[in-house]
Amino acid sequence: MKVKIPQNKLSKCINIVQKGVSPKSTLPILSGLLLEAKNNKLKLTGTDLQLGITTNIDCEVEIEGSIVIESKIFGDIIKKLPNKEIELEIDDSNNVHISCGSSDFNIIGQPAVEYPQLPKIDDETSIEIPKDLLKTMIRQTAFATAQDETRPILTGALLEITDNNAALVALDGYRLALKNVKVNSSTDIKVVIPGKTLTEVSKILEEDDSNVSIMFTSSHVLFDLGDTIVISRLLEGQFLNYKDIIRNEYKSKVKINTNEIKQSIERASLLAREGRNNLVKFDVNDDKLTITSNSEIGNVHEEIPITLEGNDVKIAFNSKYMLDGLKVIDSEEITLSFISNVNPCIINPTEDENYTYLVLPVRLAEEH
Repeated sequence: MKVKIPQNKLSKCINIVQKGVSPKSTLPILSGLLLEAKNNKLKLTGTDLQLGITTNIDCEVEIEGSIVIESKIFGDIIKKLPNKEIELEIDDSNNVHISCGSSDFNIIGQPAVEYPQLPKIDDETSIEIPKDLLKTMIRQTAFATAQDETRPILTGALLEITDNNAALVALDGYRLALKNVKVNSSTDIKVVIPGKTLTEVSKILEEDDSNVSIMFTSSHVLFDLGDTIVISRLLEGQFLNYKDIIRNEYKSKVKINTNEIKQSIERASLLAREGRNNLVKFDVNDDKLTITSNSEIGNVHEEIPITLEGNDVKIAFNSKYMLDGLKVIDSEEITLSFISNVNPCIINPTEDENYTYLVLPVRLAEEH
């Protein structure tokens, strides 16, 4: 194999496919990237058997061929080379010669035949969705997936498509994020996609309105992002019935400026961090919301003007969970709906009826 390729293009592509490589793999071959050169394209692949990413890049192919190169060292070398043309050449003993400007490297590669093949997925069951819309869906939900593995199903987000409506839902037992969008889909779909996969897809997505094709099998999902393809295993198991969690009843409804409440909670959380569970207290009363936080080193008191419909309410939250939801809302104003101080608070952007964020309160010891 012998190819010539610009350093900046190669470095960018390595960066994309490395997201599929696990540093903790038990199979040594999986710590490598598969390079395949033919038809004046270089195809790079990285996988940990759960997630696989391939990307294609135009280049000058003098001799076709393939090789597996250790991902980290290859990426580090290419990143440090000058922005000039790189020549990659593989000899019969699987040695990789990398030359660029006045730099020459030799690395030992591994035969490509040992590298696992990614599953084949046809477009029988597929949907199309604009890139910027998919990026927004992921940004507003994936952060709420569970980070620990005690309930593996909750480390993913549920994608449910019925009657051309797509819902992406993530929840971790403390909060829930739900985004609804319209799609064109002839089939109903219900799958759970790992949160890590969605996050990596979001990082690769360009900000434009061209479409992404998403294809499904019973066990895998494929995102066709143009030059790059992401394939992931789906999570198995029963996702929680999120529709039961979101109740439309409320006893208090508060309209408030998004930025004002976000900044107030950020300031209050400076002290909340010193406490045990990032606790901030809300006191909804007439035309103002009072936010307080106490810790051993001091206390903070913030007041924000609101429009209240319904009863006064005193309730407390983990400030991190509140802020995570507020950070992804683009609307200038939000509505907070409360049933009581032990029921979840539901947050809706006033300018986006398709987004719902729900956060559980922290129970306070009774004050005497």
